Amino acid sequence: MQTRGAIVRQAPGKYEVVDLEVDDPREGEIQVKMVASGMCHSDDHVATGDIPVGVYPFAGGHEGAGIVTKAGYNRKGLKEGDHVVFSFLPACGHCRWCASGMQNLCDLGAGLLAGSRWGDPTDYRLHLSDGGAPVGQMCGISTFLETTTVSADSAVKVPDDIPLDKACLVGCGVGTGWGSAVNSAEVQPGHTVIVMGIGGIGINAVQGAAHAGASNVIAVDPVAFKREKAQELGATHAVESMEEAAELARQFTNGQGADSAIVTVGVTKPEHVAQAFSAIRKAGTCVVTGLGNIQEVGLPIAISELTLFQKRLQGAMFGMSNPNWDILRQLQLYRDGVLKLDELVTKTYTLDGVQQGYRDMHDGKNIRGVIVYS
Repeated sequence: MQTRGAIVRQAPGKYEVVDLEVDDPREGEIQVKMVASGMCHSDDHVATGDIPVGVYPFAGGHEGAGIVTKAGYNRKGLKEGDHVVFSFLPACGHCRWCASGMQNLCDLGAGLLAGSRWGDPTDYRLHLSDGGAPVGQMCGISTFLETTTVSADSAVKVPDDIPLDKACLVGCGVGTGWGSAVNSAEVQPGHTVIVMGIGGIGINAVQGAAHAGASNVIAVDPVAFKREKAQELGATHAVESMEEAAELARQFTNGQGADSAIVTVGVTKPEHVAQAFSAIRKAGTCVVTGLGNIQEVGLPIAISELTLFQKRLQGAMFGMSNPNWDILRQLQLYRDGVLKLDELVTKTYTLDGVQQGYRDMHDGKNIRGVIVYS
Protein backbone atom coordinates (compact mmCIF):
# COMPACT_ATOMS: atom_id res chain seq x y z
CA MET A 1 0.00 0.00 0.00
CA GLN A 2 1.02 3.63 -0.38
CA THR A 3 2.20 5.63 2.62
CA ARG A 4 4.27 8.70 3.42
CA GLY A 5 7.44 8.83 5.46
CA ALA A 6 10.53 10.82 6.39
CA ILE A 7 13.76 9.63 4.80
CA VAL A 8 17.36 10.70 4.48
CA ARG A 9 18.94 10.15 1.08
CA GLN A 10 22.53 10.47 2.25
CA ALA A 11 24.63 11.35 5.29
CA PRO A 12 25.16 14.08 6.19
CA GLY A 13 21.61 14.88 5.14
CA LYS A 14 18.21 16.09 6.27
CA TYR A 15 14.88 14.33 6.64
CA GLU A 16 12.40 14.87 3.84
CA VAL A 17 8.86 13.51 3.55
CA VAL A 18 8.15 11.43 0.44
CA ASP A 19 5.62 8.95 -0.94
CA LEU A 20 6.51 5.31 -0.30
CA GLU A 21 5.19 1.83 -0.95
CA VAL A 22 5.05 -0.49 2.05
CA ASP A 23 4.59 -4.26 1.68
CA ASP A 24 1.78 -6.21 3.28
CA PRO A 25 2.86 -8.25 6.30
CA ARG A 26 4.20 -11.75 5.79
CA GLU A 27 4.21 -14.57 8.33
CA GLY A 28 5.62 -13.27 11.59
CA GLU A 29 4.86 -9.64 10.68
CA ILE A 30 2.24 -6.98 11.30
CA GLN A 31 1.25 -3.77 9.55
CA VAL A 32 0.63 -0.79 11.83
CA LYS A 33 -1.03 2.58 11.32
CA MET A 34 1.12 4.90 13.38
CA VAL A 35 -0.42 7.10 16.07
CA ALA A 36 2.75 8.74 17.39
CA SER A 37 6.53 8.65 17.17
CA GLY A 38 9.11 10.07 19.52
CA MET A 39 11.99 11.98 17.94
CA CYS A 40 15.12 10.42 19.40
CA HIS A 41 18.63 11.77 18.94
CA SER A 42 19.71 8.44 17.44
CA ASP A 43 17.70 9.21 14.29
CA ASP A 44 19.57 12.50 14.05
CA HIS A 45 22.83 10.54 14.37
CA VAL A 46 21.74 8.67 11.23
CA ALA A 47 21.22 11.96 9.40
CA THR A 48 24.58 13.41 10.49
CA GLY A 49 26.44 10.19 9.68
CA ASP A 50 27.57 9.52 13.26
CA ILE A 51 25.70 6.23 12.89
CA PRO A 52 26.30 4.74 9.42
CA VAL A 53 23.51 2.61 7.95
CA GLY A 54 23.43 -0.16 5.40
CA VAL A 55 21.46 1.54 2.62
CA TYR A 56 20.19 4.91 1.47
CA PRO A 57 17.50 6.15 1.23
CA PHE A 58 16.79 5.31 4.87
CA ALA A 59 13.50 5.92 6.72
CA GLY A 60 13.97 7.13 10.29
CA GLY A 61 12.14 6.67 13.55
CA HIS A 62 12.40 3.91 16.14
CA GLU A 63 10.24 5.07 19.07
CA GLY A 64 6.60 4.65 18.16
CA ALA A 65 3.14 3.28 18.84
CA GLY A 66 0.11 2.53 16.70
CA ILE A 67 -2.77 0.21 15.85
CA VAL A 68 -2.43 -3.04 13.92
CA THR A 69 -4.25 -2.90 10.58
CA LYS A 70 -3.09 -6.23 9.11
CA ALA A 71 -1.36 -9.24 10.62
CA GLY A 72 0.32 -12.33 9.29
CA TYR A 73 0.39 -15.42 11.46
CA ASN A 74 2.71 -14.68 14.38
CA ARG A 75 3.67 -16.41 17.62
CA LYS A 76 2.56 -13.45 19.74
CA GLY A 77 -1.00 -13.66 18.45
CA LEU A 78 -1.04 -10.00 17.41
CA LYS A 79 -4.11 -9.20 15.37
CA GLU A 80 -5.96 -6.36 13.64
CA GLY A 81 -7.10 -3.71 16.09
CA ASP A 82 -4.42 -4.39 18.71
CA HIS A 83 -2.62 -1.39 20.18
CA VAL A 84 1.14 -1.87 20.11
CA VAL A 85 4.29 -0.11 21.23
CA PHE A 86 7.43 -0.86 19.25
CA SER A 87 10.62 -1.92 20.94
CA PHE A 88 13.52 -0.54 18.93
CA LEU A 89 15.33 -3.76 19.88
CA PRO A 90 13.59 -6.89 18.62
CA ALA A 91 13.47 -9.93 20.90
CA CYS A 92 13.30 -13.36 19.29
CA GLY A 93 12.72 -15.10 22.63
CA HIS A 94 15.01 -18.07 22.07
CA CYS A 95 18.60 -16.94 21.44
CA ARG A 96 21.14 -17.16 24.28
CA TRP A 97 20.48 -13.57 25.37
CA CYS A 98 16.70 -13.71 25.35
CA ALA A 99 16.72 -17.07 27.10
CA SER A 100 18.94 -15.73 29.87
CA GLY A 101 16.84 -12.62 30.53
CA MET A 102 18.83 -10.14 28.43
CA GLN A 103 16.39 -9.41 25.60
CA ASN A 104 18.12 -6.08 24.96
CA LEU A 105 21.07 -8.05 23.58
CA CYS A 106 19.01 -10.32 21.30
CA ASP A 107 20.96 -11.61 18.31
CA LEU A 108 18.44 -9.97 15.97
CA GLY A 109 19.92 -6.65 17.02
CA ALA A 110 22.86 -7.28 14.69
CA GLY A 111 20.64 -6.20 11.77
CA LEU A 112 19.20 -3.00 13.23
CA LEU A 113 21.02 -0.65 10.87
CA ALA A 114 21.07 -2.85 7.76
CA GLY A 115 17.72 -1.47 6.61
CA SER A 116 16.56 -4.85 5.31
CA ARG A 117 14.93 -7.77 7.12
CA TRP A 118 17.07 -9.66 9.62
CA GLY A 119 19.72 -11.77 7.97
CA ASP A 120 18.82 -11.02 4.34
CA PRO A 121 20.44 -7.92 2.81
CA THR A 122 18.15 -8.08 -0.24
CA ASP A 123 14.80 -8.30 1.58
CA TYR A 124 13.08 -4.90 2.03
CA ARG A 125 9.52 -3.98 3.06
CA LEU A 126 9.73 -0.36 1.93
CA HIS A 127 10.30 1.22 -1.50
CA LEU A 128 10.15 4.66 -3.08
CA SER A 129 6.90 5.21 -4.99
CA ASP A 130 8.91 7.02 -7.63
CA GLY A 131 11.07 4.33 -9.21
CA GLY A 132 10.69 1.55 -6.65
CA ALA A 133 14.18 1.80 -5.12
CA PRO A 134 14.45 -0.01 -1.78
CA VAL A 135 14.34 2.11 1.37
CA GLY A 136 15.97 0.98 4.60
CA GLN A 137 13.98 0.79 7.83
CA MET A 138 15.52 2.13 11.05
CA CYS A 139 15.69 -0.77 13.51
CA GLY A 140 13.42 -2.71 11.17
CA ILE A 141 10.44 -0.50 12.10
CA SER A 142 10.78 3.13 10.86
CA THR A 143 8.23 5.00 12.95
CA PHE A 144 8.54 8.14 10.79
CA LEU A 145 5.97 6.48 8.50
CA GLU A 146 2.21 6.89 8.45
CA THR A 147 1.93 3.11 8.06
CA THR A 148 4.74 0.62 8.56
CA THR A 149 5.27 -3.14 8.33
CA VAL A 150 7.39 -4.70 11.06
CA SER A 151 8.35 -8.00 12.61
CA ALA A 152 6.13 -9.09 15.49
CA ASP A 153 9.40 -9.50 17.42
CA SER A 154 9.56 -5.69 17.51
CA ALA A 155 6.06 -5.10 18.91
CA VAL A 156 4.48 -5.34 22.35
CA LYS A 157 0.69 -5.35 22.76
CA VAL A 158 -0.45 -2.72 25.28
CA PRO A 159 -3.82 -1.97 26.93
CA ASP A 160 -6.25 -0.01 24.76
CA ASP A 161 -6.86 2.66 27.40
CA ILE A 162 -3.29 3.97 27.50
CA PRO A 163 -2.75 7.01 25.24
CA LEU A 164 -0.41 5.96 22.47
CA ASP A 165 1.02 9.46 22.01
CA LYS A 166 2.57 9.01 25.47
CA ALA A 167 3.08 5.24 25.39
CA CYS A 168 5.34 5.56 22.33
CA LEU A 169 8.07 6.96 24.60
CA VAL A 170 8.61 3.70 26.46
CA GLY A 171 9.83 2.05 23.25
CA CYS A 172 13.23 3.74 23.59
CA GLY A 173 13.85 6.89 25.62
CA VAL A 174 12.05 5.99 28.83
CA GLY A 175 13.35 2.45 29.07
CA THR A 176 16.86 3.49 28.12
CA GLY A 177 17.08 6.29 30.67
CA TRP A 178 15.12 4.65 33.48
CA GLY A 179 17.00 1.40 33.06
CA SER A 180 20.37 3.16 32.96
CA ALA A 181 19.74 4.23 36.54
CA VAL A 182 17.75 1.30 37.94
CA ASN A 183 19.44 -1.58 36.12
CA SER A 184 22.83 -0.42 34.85
CA ALA A 185 23.90 1.90 37.68
CA GLU A 186 22.06 -0.20 40.29
CA VAL A 187 21.03 2.94 42.17
CA GLN A 188 20.16 2.23 45.79
CA PRO A 189 18.31 4.24 48.47
CA GLY A 190 20.61 6.93 49.83
CA HIS A 191 22.89 7.07 46.78
CA THR A 192 24.29 10.20 45.17
CA VAL A 193 23.85 10.08 41.39
CA ILE A 194 25.03 12.38 38.60
CA VAL A 195 23.11 12.42 35.31
CA MET A 196 25.13 14.11 32.58
CA GLY A 197 22.98 15.47 29.73
CA ILE A 198 19.25 16.09 30.16
CA GLY A 199 17.46 15.15 26.98
CA GLY A 200 14.97 12.39 26.23
CA ILE A 201 17.26 9.78 27.83
CA GLY A 202 18.79 11.77 30.68
CA ILE A 203 15.45 13.02 31.99
CA ASN A 204 14.37 9.41 32.45
CA ALA A 205 17.63 8.50 34.15
CA VAL A 206 16.70 11.27 36.59
CA GLN A 207 13.26 9.71 37.06
CA GLY A 208 14.76 6.25 37.53
CA ALA A 209 17.36 7.40 40.07
CA ALA A 210 14.73 9.25 42.07
CA HIS A 211 12.38 6.26 41.99
CA ALA A 212 15.18 3.96 43.16
CA GLY A 213 15.59 6.13 46.25
CA ALA A 214 18.69 8.21 45.58
CA SER A 215 19.09 10.96 48.16
CA ASN A 216 20.90 13.24 45.74
CA VAL A 217 20.19 13.34 42.01
CA ILE A 218 22.43 15.92 40.33
CA ALA A 219 21.38 16.85 36.79
CA VAL A 220 24.00 18.40 34.53
CA ASP A 221 23.16 20.42 31.44
CA PRO A 222 24.23 23.83 30.08
CA VAL A 223 20.63 24.64 29.04
CA ALA A 224 18.60 26.32 31.80
CA PHE A 225 15.27 24.96 30.51
CA LYS A 226 16.56 21.39 30.77
CA ARG A 227 17.88 21.94 34.28
CA GLU A 228 14.49 23.27 35.35
CA LYS A 229 12.73 20.29 33.77
CA ALA A 230 15.06 17.87 35.54
CA GLN A 231 14.13 19.35 38.91
CA GLU A 232 10.45 18.96 38.07
CA LEU A 233 10.98 15.25 37.41
CA GLY A 234 13.13 14.22 40.36
CA ALA A 235 16.50 15.96 40.36
CA THR A 236 17.47 17.42 43.74
CA HIS A 237 20.10 19.67 42.19
CA ALA A 238 20.81 20.94 38.67
CA VAL A 239 24.06 22.52 37.51
CA GLU A 240 25.69 23.62 34.27
CA SER A 241 28.96 21.67 34.36
CA MET A 242 30.49 18.42 35.51
CA GLU A 243 32.98 20.36 37.64
CA GLU A 244 30.07 21.72 39.68
CA ALA A 245 28.40 18.31 39.81
CA ALA A 246 31.54 16.51 40.97
CA GLU A 247 32.13 19.09 43.72
CA LEU A 248 28.53 18.76 44.92
CA ALA A 249 28.84 14.97 44.97
CA ARG A 250 32.00 15.20 47.08
CA GLN A 251 30.23 17.53 49.51
CA PHE A 252 27.41 15.02 49.93
CA THR A 253 29.73 12.02 50.41
CA ASN A 254 32.48 13.25 52.72
CA GLY A 255 34.80 13.76 49.77
CA GLN A 256 34.32 10.30 48.21
CA GLY A 257 32.42 11.19 45.05
CA ALA A 258 29.16 10.05 43.45
CA ASP A 259 28.01 6.46 43.78
CA SER A 260 27.27 6.54 40.06
CA ALA A 261 27.45 8.87 37.08
CA ILE A 262 25.28 8.26 34.03
CA VAL A 263 26.41 9.71 30.69
CA THR A 264 23.44 10.61 28.49
CA VAL A 265 24.92 13.45 26.43
CA GLY A 266 23.30 13.80 23.01
CA VAL A 267 26.61 13.55 21.15
CA THR A 268 28.79 11.66 23.61
CA LYS A 269 32.54 12.13 23.31
CA PRO A 270 35.41 10.37 25.11
CA GLU A 271 36.03 13.38 27.36
CA HIS A 272 32.45 13.17 28.68
CA VAL A 273 33.09 9.61 29.83
CA ALA A 274 36.37 10.65 31.43
CA GLN A 275 34.66 13.44 33.37
CA ALA A 276 31.97 11.11 34.66
CA PHE A 277 34.50 8.42 35.52
CA SER A 278 36.57 10.84 37.62
CA ALA A 279 33.46 12.03 39.50
CA ILE A 280 32.60 8.63 41.02
CA ARG A 281 33.88 7.15 44.27
CA LYS A 282 35.96 4.03 44.76
CA ALA A 283 33.91 1.02 43.61
CA GLY A 284 31.48 3.43 41.95
CA THR A 285 29.85 2.95 38.55
CA CYS A 286 30.11 5.07 35.43
CA VAL A 287 27.30 4.17 33.01
CA VAL A 288 27.73 5.15 29.35
CA THR A 289 24.39 5.34 27.57
CA GLY A 290 24.84 8.19 25.08
CA LEU A 291 26.14 7.76 21.55
CA GLY A 292 28.33 9.90 19.33
CA ASN A 293 30.45 8.89 16.37
CA ILE A 294 30.27 5.11 16.74
CA GLN A 295 33.60 4.68 14.94
CA GLU A 296 35.48 6.76 17.54
CA VAL A 297 37.86 4.71 19.68
CA GLY A 298 39.60 5.40 22.98
CA LEU A 299 38.81 6.85 26.40
CA PRO A 300 41.16 9.24 28.27
CA ILE A 301 40.94 7.50 31.64
CA ALA A 302 43.78 6.31 33.84
CA ILE A 303 44.14 2.54 33.95
CA SER A 304 45.45 2.89 37.49
CA GLU A 305 42.24 4.62 38.57
CA LEU A 306 40.18 1.85 37.00
CA THR A 307 42.22 -0.86 38.70
CA LEU A 308 43.24 0.56 42.06
CA PHE A 309 39.96 2.31 42.80
CA GLN A 310 37.96 -0.66 41.55
CA LYS A 311 35.68 1.54 39.50
CA ARG A 312 33.19 0.03 37.09
CA LEU A 313 32.71 1.29 33.53
CA GLN A 314 29.34 -0.02 32.34
CA GLY A 315 27.72 0.20 28.92
CA ALA A 316 23.94 0.35 28.76
CA MET A 317 21.89 -0.85 25.78
CA PHE A 318 18.21 0.07 26.22
CA GLY A 319 18.99 0.41 29.92
CA MET A 320 19.44 -3.37 30.19
CA SER A 321 15.67 -3.67 29.70
CA ASN A 322 13.69 -6.74 28.70
CA PRO A 323 11.20 -5.04 26.36
CA ASN A 324 8.46 -7.66 26.42
CA TRP A 325 8.21 -7.21 30.19
CA ASP A 326 9.59 -3.76 30.93
CA ILE A 327 7.43 -1.85 28.43
CA LEU A 328 4.28 -3.14 30.14
CA ARG A 329 5.78 -2.62 33.60
CA GLN A 330 6.64 1.01 32.81
CA LEU A 331 3.17 1.66 31.44
CA GLN A 332 1.70 0.31 34.69
CA LEU A 333 3.96 2.69 36.60
CA TYR A 334 2.57 5.47 34.42
CA ARG A 335 -0.98 4.39 35.28
CA ASP A 336 -0.04 4.40 38.96
CA GLY A 337 1.32 7.94 38.73
CA VAL A 338 4.89 6.86 39.52
CA LEU A 339 6.39 7.31 36.06
CA LYS A 340 5.75 10.62 34.29
CA LEU A 341 5.23 10.50 30.54
CA ASP A 342 2.96 13.44 29.73
CA GLU A 343 5.53 15.84 31.18
CA LEU A 344 8.25 14.53 28.87
CA VAL A 345 6.56 15.79 25.70
CA THR A 346 7.71 19.35 25.10
CA LYS A 347 6.12 19.84 21.70
CA THR A 348 4.22 17.82 19.10
CA TYR A 349 4.74 17.99 15.33
CA THR A 350 3.14 16.71 12.17
CA LEU A 351 5.16 14.34 10.00
CA ASP A 352 5.97 17.27 7.71
CA GLY A 353 7.47 19.06 10.73
CA VAL A 354 10.12 16.42 11.41
CA GLN A 355 13.04 18.60 10.36
CA GLN A 356 11.77 21.49 12.50
CA GLY A 357 11.60 19.06 15.41
CA TYR A 358 15.27 18.27 15.06
CA ARG A 359 16.17 21.93 14.76
CA ASP A 360 14.34 22.50 18.04
CA MET A 361 16.24 19.61 19.61
CA HIS A 362 19.57 21.07 18.56
CA ASP A 363 18.50 24.46 19.87
CA GLY A 364 17.82 22.97 23.32
CA LYS A 365 14.08 23.66 23.16
CA ASN A 366 12.84 20.09 23.59
CA ILE A 367 13.07 17.34 26.14
CA ARG A 368 11.19 15.13 23.71
CA GLY A 369 9.48 16.14 20.49
CA VAL A 370 6.72 13.79 19.32
CA ILE A 371 5.24 13.35 15.86
CA VAL A 372 1.46 12.85 16.11
CA TYR A 373 -0.29 11.32 13.09
CA SER A 374 -3.85 12.21 12.12
